[in-house]
Amino acid sequence: MQIAKNIFKAYDIRGLADTELSSELAYSLGRAFVVFLRNHDLLKLSQAVVVGRDMRDTSPALQQALMRGVKDENVEVIDIGLVSTPLFNFACANYPEHAGGVMVTASHNPAQYNGFKITLGDGLPVGEASGMSEVKELVINSNFDYHDSGEKVFPKKDVLADYVKKIFSIVPPNSIRPMKLVIDAGNGMAKVTFPEVFKNLPVTVEYLYLEPNGNFPNHEANPLKVETLVDLQKKVVATGADFGFALDGDADRIGLVDEKGKVADASFVGALVGLEVLRTHSRAKMLYDVRSSMIVPEVWKASGASVEMCKVGHANIKKALKEIGGAYASELSLHLYYHDMSDVESTDLSLLYILQMLSRENKSLSQLVAPLKKYFHSGEINFSIENKTETVSRIEKKYKDEAESISRLDGLWMKFAWGWASVRLSNTEPVVRLNLEATSEKIMREKIKEFSDIIRE
Repeated sequence: MQIAKNIFKAYDIRGLADTELSSELAYSLGRAFVVFLRNHDLLKLSQAVVVGRDMRDTSPALQQALMRGVKDENVEVIDIGLVSTPLFNFACANYPEHAGGVMVTASHNPAQYNGFKITLGDGLPVGEASGMSEVKELVINSNFDYHDSGEKVFPKKDVLADYVKKIFSIVPPNSIRPMKLVIDAGNGMAKVTFPEVFKNLPVTVEYLYLEPNGNFPNHEANPLKVETLVDLQKKVVATGADFGFALDGDADRIGLVDEKGKVADASFVGALVGLEVLRTHSRAKMLYDVRSSMIVPEVWKASGASVEMCKVGHANIKKALKEIGGAYASELSLHLYYHDMSDVESTDLSLLYILQMLSRENKSLSQLVAPLKKYFHSGEINFSIENKTETVSRIEKKYKDEAESISRLDGLWMKFAWGWASVRLSNTEPVVRLNLEATSEKIMREKIKEFSDIIRE
């Protein structure tokens, strides 16, 4: 079997469905995952592996082959069917009888892609620093004997009722007043959980693109790209909704639009939800990634939290959150992580927190966001650079005397009197990523030009 080694990414496996992925690969991955679990004593005698999938056209065949691979290693496999990533992670982490699982998904990637997310029984993903290289070697070198034996039936399990019960134990339905909102599901996996959640709430919901469709006929399911939120913005204004809520393909990231149709900055969303978490986790430890606005730690500290900066990437953040015993973590990609949900994302819980906050404060979303607009963030700017390491060294040499503090936690992060700057290297491409923030728009624009010129030298 020829395998494209580039499909093994920092946080998951992802590639072109027609050329880089195959049923044979999926079968080998199923067997390799079981071997990996055994190698690390992560599989008890009576435990099963759960397998779920997203709505892409190629997902059913890949899931079927994956489950056959697990079964051929003499381990019980549980088919949890069509799932969002939060629901899949819940299935892995909240049942002692589950050793972990694999989900067939390519998240927000376009229709021609597919892939696999691997999660352990404690909710932690298998990623670059936590076993992906070992899984890769097992898949490539173990020569698992694959034969297409046709479709088989595997035991199924419905975990949705337990999931809904869990999130309502954190944010009770009676904490939410009547409201109106619009949800853009992006033809992804939101339909699996959200309609069930709203059965319990006094909320009127209008959906855009709710039906799962792996061809994404309306727009790319990636709320980080502001252009994908245009339909949501228009619908919120046209219907007089309290806010709009968007999801990516596997429904583990969110986008938020206020009642005026304005997109809420990712840092502001993360900060507000964090404040809501602190109401029931007073003086908790909280994490924010190196790209986040200064306003995030600022408002959390003011509310009594202990805050730490962390590396970018869900595998890094989930591990760090477990290690420090933190209550919550906010990532600029609008993955939001909750200790109450085994340190993983739950977009359903994120929505409940936002609804609860608006219900209690009796203010509009734009009014809650307004006080956070204190600094000026560049957004992430990418540069195609071959000599990435030399570029970062050049930046550090130029600014080390001016910087008030320097962190090498994740690339190079420097604090200045005017703000901060972060320069990170892509793991997979010849790309340098610049983020910075300043106390005025004028300084921000000046610093973007200044850093850009140095990077391009």
